[in-house]
Amino acid sequence: MRTLPPEKLLPDTQPAYMASWIYVFGVLTVSALVVVVATGCLLALEGPGWWHVSSVGKYVNSLHLWSVELFMFFMVIHLWGKFFMAAWRGRRAMTWMTGAVCFLASVGAAFTGYLTQQNFDSQWISGQAKDGLNAVGIGAWFNVLDFGQMLMWHIVLLPLALGGLTGLHVLLVRRRGIVPPIDATVPTPGAVEGRL
Repeated sequence: MRTLPPEKLLPDTQPAYMASWIYVFGVLTVSALVVVVATGCLLALEGPGWWHVSSVGKYVNSLHLWSVELFMFFMVIHLWGKFFMAAWRGRRAMTWMTGAVCFLASVGAAFTGYLTQQNFDSQWISGQAKDGLNAVGIGAWFNVLDFGQMLMWHIVLLPLALGGLTGLHVLLVRRRGIVPPIDATVPTPGAVEGRL
């Protein structure tokens, strides 16, 4: 509360370098995640019979799929953009790490989502994944052929982890500020101008 009081949670000013398009992809990623979670909650409440039979269910399922596609697309651009900007500069290492772990959790959530589609594609993907996981010795703990286990990973465990990490990531961005370009000259405390 002392570091980031609620009245300062949303920024009222932004630095000039924020006019670059690369800074848009973080917000686009969070926006797509909101749609993913909203459509996913509706799908989880209604069940597989609804999204396979009902025209509204098929529509919501399509919204969920395409919002996931956009989410992953925006996140990869955001991740690579921040990597090439060396976004861990200026005491932002934890911000960078939480973003990278969010990406890994998203890959797991997308993978388990494909496994829970209850169609021939998901059956084929499950069989191939089971062979791969058995080959590395973790197939006994992570049974991709078990629909119930994959559904629980997809709708409870991984979304909770991803939501918590995303919230922490956004709070760290607010606390440390948005990383400036490498060649940007920005004011620092105690000096008129300096480089980060």
